[in-house]
Amino acid sequence: MYKSFSMDLAGRTLTVDVGRVGKQANGCAFMHYGETTVLSTATASDKPRDGIDFFPLSVEFEEKMYSVGKIPGGFNKREGKASENAVLTARVIDRPMRPLFPKDYRNDVTLNNMVMSVDTNCRPELVAMLGAAISTCISDIPFDGPCAMTQVGMVNGEFIINPSQEQWDNGDLMLTVASTSEKVIMIEAGANEIPEEKMLEAIYTAHDVNQTIIKFINQIVSEVGKSKHEYTSCAIPEAMFEEMKRIVTPEEMEKAVFTDQKQVREENIRSITDKFTESFAENEEWLAVLDEAVYQYQKKTVRKMILKDHKRPDGRQINQIRPLAAEVDLIPRVHGSAMFTRGQTQICDIVTLAPLSEVQKVDGIDENITEKRYMHHYNFPSYSVGETKPSRGPGRREIGHGALAERALIPMLPSTEEFPYAIRAVSETFESNGSTSMASTCASCMALMAAGVPIKKMVAGISCGLVTGDTDDDYLVLTDIQGLEDFFGDMDFKVTGTKDGITAIQMDIKIHGLTRPIVEEAIRRTREARLFIMDECMSKAIDKPREELSPYAPKIIQIQIDPSKIGDVVGQRGKTINEIIERTSVKIDITDDGAVSICGTDPKAMNQAVEMIQVITTDFEAGQIFKGTIISIKEFGAFVEFAPGKEGMIHISKISKERINRVEDVLTLGDKVTVVCLGKDKMGRISFSMKDVPKNNS
Repeated sequence: MYKSFSMDLAGRTLTVDVGRVGKQANGCAFMHYGETTVLSTATASDKPRDGIDFFPLSVEFEEKMYSVGKIPGGFNKREGKASENAVLTARVIDRPMRPLFPKDYRNDVTLNNMVMSVDTNCRPELVAMLGAAISTCISDIPFDGPCAMTQVGMVNGEFIINPSQEQWDNGDLMLTVASTSEKVIMIEAGANEIPEEKMLEAIYTAHDVNQTIIKFINQIVSEVGKSKHEYTSCAIPEAMFEEMKRIVTPEEMEKAVFTDQKQVREENIRSITDKFTESFAENEEWLAVLDEAVYQYQKKTVRKMILKDHKRPDGRQINQIRPLAAEVDLIPRVHGSAMFTRGQTQICDIVTLAPLSEVQKVDGIDENITEKRYMHHYNFPSYSVGETKPSRGPGRREIGHGALAERALIPMLPSTEEFPYAIRAVSETFESNGSTSMASTCASCMALMAAGVPIKKMVAGISCGLVTGDTDDDYLVLTDIQGLEDFFGDMDFKVTGTKDGITAIQMDIKIHGLTRPIVEEAIRRTREARLFIMDECMSKAIDKPREELSPYAPKIIQIQIDPSKIGDVVGQRGKTINEIIERTSVKIDITDDGAVSICGTDPKAMNQAVEMIQVITTDFEAGQIFKGTIISIKEFGAFVEFAPGKEGMIHISKISKERINRVEDVLTLGDKVTVVCLGKDKMGRISFSMKDVPKNNS
């Protein structure tokens, strides 16, 4: 049965077609917002996957290039692996929806969102987020929804609900908020130093809009929603927990996890697990879920310690940050380096500078973004957590962490006019025990300053956690969560910013939402913590950008030429510019407006290239002095090349103050000479004189 539902959303019509396409999926919503079209489907396996202790949810955001009238590049001419934008969008969809599935559900679930057309006034990412929620809500897959997502931009200080792509890319705020009918369940933001109060206002403006969308979704579910199917629960038997408490008492478990050394705690848990394995040797059913049961036992112990006793596993106070350390210049010869350590989390960041010709080209469905000047890459090797496994390149987590640190620092970067470089920062995780993305932000900020990048202000980041009880008022917010508190807690609330405002937020939760007091306290706590980190740690290692670049970094000289002269500099088929590059070993970039960047490591060679370009683009007038090379000798005179591709003639009568019979008596090929311009001769050639060069220029 085909039904269509519509609502007005931020001045545009959102339409959801159900039963029109994708009828064999558990749930399918054919989404239209303006002229943006996304097909969202939700499917689930019939049975749980064997041998796993997690919910196997897969979220996909498929960018079809036909949606923007493009044919994909490359030899295959078809879409390949997901772009970075697609990965990040899938993560934003995953994070609010995952907690709303039953905790004991182990059936495979795939949420697929295929972008089929793009209207730049209606961002496809938002349509996919709504489509994923709607397709799941109307399906027979168990789901404690509905949930809704709204995006907020800000232009000239005014909030814009669900902004156009241009407003999103060029405004001061990129905020996505997901909500249930009662609470906020996900926040993702990039911001240009937005004050905390303004950010809270934006978050709850989006939350209010979400309530109107949820009413719309409830209407759809009431008319076409399927009954939720029964499933095999994978919950741990209560009798097993009771027996585990008899073998290892809660006091013994508390002692095992109460340490600030991750390795000691893991060894304690291994010993306890061995004791359970021995005791349950005859019970195959319990042995099959033992790892999950031990995890749950730890979780209950840690949560009780924190919530009831205000006791953290490493003994810290609730608002206390782990020991901090920072240093710069630990890696020689690179353009900039810094290391930031917080407890057992340690990040080394290395910055590389390059000419703007090395910006990253971006080929995607956002036509406003075709290149990236600042690239932040994050690596998480297995040794950082004491494990061993082969490296397979960056996964979704690594891409997400790198993007968060990148988003945190972009507002503070200088413009290309101020600093004409492409910039790459690489965060290498040396050690991990919670919130490496925030450590990456701190390390990257210091490495940029050490590299001489004139960032506007220092940026730091920190994460807060949460443990909740049985009521909304029963909770405890934790500053600077370590890995154990992240695993067993309810929230990972990451905030980056300067002393004056927020630059990025990423909030993940494992429960059904946060009340406003929790959100307000988390934002307040992260501000206090990041100011402490900047004042007590980062600024003691380096307090401002260096005034000079590393001797190993490329130097750039920028000059402006008349755009009509670009062809003269480039020459036929690039002959002239390639000759300049060959002679001076520099890199040269020229933009359409005549901005020329000369990049190299040898100042003398760079200045030589500048001189050549200036000579080529000069409108020749009598009296100008040039230096050049004799490239041809004729009976009537000699030809001098004074810049690549530029030459003029010295008549035999203008070579010497004394009369000469043969040019060869004075000049030979390759001679370096100084000449003065006489203007153009009758044949239109530039005419030079050697004998009339003023004495102080000869």
